[in-house]
Amino acid sequence: MLQRGVRTAEVARAIHCNVHTVRHLRQRYRKTGRTADRPHSGRPCVTTPAQDRYIRTSHLRDKYRMATTTARVTPETHNTSISAQTVHNRLREAGLRACRPVVRQVLTKHHRQQRHLWAQTHC
Repeated sequence: MLQRGVRTAEVARAIHCNVHTVRHLRQRYRKTGRTADRPHSGRPCVTTPAQDRYIRTSHLRDKYRMATTTARVTPETHNTSISAQTVHNRLREAGLRACRPVVRQVLTKHHRQQRHLWAQTHC
């Protein structure tokens, strides 16, 4: 679009990103001849894009799923296993959250009856 003479602001609006991002990509293209990311420092990701998709879709299907469960059952293609923290990180990148189990006493039928009686007497 930029090579056709479209303004930077219009390109940014069309692809839903910041104007500075478009300017930075144009500058990188002029300098290197391509827009792909160059190698950068930092620890590489443990999970593959396929595993990231699996994590995201499994939590979209079951929103009460724990991260530890997902970490245990994620398909192991290139690495042996992933941690629950990795699952939390991938979900945060996707804008999702994992649930934590609530530890509390299970209410029996007797408990519910007692609560109902208490509520009736205090009304």
